Amino acid sequence: MPRAVLPKLLLPLLGLVAATVADCPSSAWVQFKDSCYIFLEEAIKVESIEDVRNQCTDHGADMISIHNEEENAFILNTLKKQWKGPDDILLGMFYDTDDASFKWFDSSNMTFDKWEDQEDAEDLVDTCGFLHTKTGEWKKGNCEVSSVEGTLCKAAIPYNKKYLSDNHILISTLVIASTVILTVLGAIIWYLYKRNSNSGFTTVFSTTPQSHYDDDCVLVVAEENECTVGFD
Repeated sequence: MPRAVLPKLLLPLLGLVAATVADCPSSAWVQFKDSCYIFLEEAIKVESIEDVRNQCTDHGADMISIHNEEENAFILNTLKKQWKGPDDILLGMFYDTDDASFKWFDSSNMTFDKWEDQEDAEDLVDTCGFLHTKTGEWKKGNCEVSSVEGTLCKAAIPYNKKYLSDNHILISTLVIASTVILTVLGAIIWYLYKRNSNSGFTTVFSTTPQSHYDDDCVLVVAEENECTVGFD
């Protein structure tokens, strides 16, 4: 077996494993650093922000939270080029009246904000945050919306395996196990091939035609011939 054959045979299998155990649950998601993002383009009618949030939790995620300028720019760029989102995207935040501050639904810390200049209402109860896709700034608005033109969701990596189907987990396991077995068998075959090559062992297939003499005829060298054989 040539030296390059074994790696070439394993490359497709390794690629399949990589695709099967990818960080994000499917190609519909987009990865950025340690998170996966998906924009659910379906327009839905809602009665509260919890209806919007349920769209994300049904996919094993939560509404979007943003923690730095780089992440904000990534979301803005992806919304424009790939997702084709609306002008305003509902952020996964709520106003906590207990300590008079905004908090993320996914319980992550509010370490970054990008509010546009606007006067706050005296009462911020039922106030939500929106990402304005034309400017990248956030603005405050009423949570009591009747519909949304898409929902932006985010899930941390590693993606929670409980949201994957049993069939997906079974297929992933079988692919990984098969790849390991094939790799081990390939290594054994390669070892045997190299050992035989180093020992000078060769296999020769004879092309000499079968003798037409009778099987009972015996050729004795340096002694009396029982059969007369002519040599050129």
